[in-house]
Amino acid sequence: MSLVLYTPGDPNGLGPELLMLADLDRFVRDHALLVIGPEKALEHHCRQMDAQKFWKRIDSLDRDRLDKPGIYLFEPEGLKDFEPAPGKEDVQGGFAAGVSLSTACEFLKYNQNVVLTTGPLNKNLLQEAGFDFPGHTEFLAHQFGMAQDQVCMHLCGDRLRVSLVTTHPPLHLVPELVTQKKILRCLRLTHAFMVRLGEGHKPLAVCGLNPHAGEGGKTGTEETETVIPAIEQARSEKINVQGPFPADTVFYRAWNNEFSAVLAMYHDQGLAPLKLVEFGRCANVTLGLPVVRTSVDHGTGFELVGTGRASPRSLEKALDLALRLAPEDGV
Repeated sequence: MSLVLYTPGDPNGLGPELLMLADLDRFVRDHALLVIGPEKALEHHCRQMDAQKFWKRIDSLDRDRLDKPGIYLFEPEGLKDFEPAPGKEDVQGGFAAGVSLSTACEFLKYNQNVVLTTGPLNKNLLQEAGFDFPGHTEFLAHQFGMAQDQVCMHLCGDRLRVSLVTTHPPLHLVPELVTQKKILRCLRLTHAFMVRLGEGHKPLAVCGLNPHAGEGGKTGTEETETVIPAIEQARSEKINVQGPFPADTVFYRAWNNEFSAVLAMYHDQGLAPLKLVEFGRCANVTLGLPVVRTSVDHGTGFELVGTGRASPRSLEKALDLALRLAPEDGV
């Protein structure tokens, strides 16, 4: 049996509602799911959907109380007075997201063989609430005492998989953040992940930073000075990698099964094509952490809350992948 922690992200967004919509019956027959967040957010959606309470509340994070399959909920002390504002951007939602995630991380630090799945949060509200991080990836790296260049953000779809060298910096800062060390680290992590998924027999592809992958230095020198040396070092380590390729064609090739995954240099270079063809069917994975963390591939969706138009497919994908990556000995 595996234990999966679920933090709903911003409780005024889709995180709690997706849990209501997801097919959890097959999940909790053999595993335990611990929701960490404000109980009132889930209770609101129960009332809206005329559904019964489906979780057991626990008042302390006692591992021994989580040794049977089922759905549990723990509400951190700082969220006892939380009042939901479903569908609204409220700084209290950012505060609840930060407290829930911090609580989950503390539990993970002292309990082995536990995995984490996260719901979407709003980065602006998270920062307004006093958690000075641009997103989950950076938050988690800090919590586990890791530098930003030690982890890698990866989106895992059914046919297209994309890792990112940089995550959420302003675009004008990207060139200086694309270093040989960071590229090599992402290639190592992505290769290991592909091997784990049974895709290690296919090569990884690397995007160039510049149009036409620099075109031999005519449209930029980052490829010759930084990207290619990193690729050569990876090859010397027996990593099957090709590139750098122009970003305007490499994703088409990956979609057609030529590569196991693509390493993109920055956020929108990699995630725009991915979400065009795989949106709502991907799981976000933070590679390089000492724990397994998966997440949905979309944002808070405030405008969708309560409309009946939200899909739980990405959450189901994230939960399934978390279980697939969970340590075999479980709880």
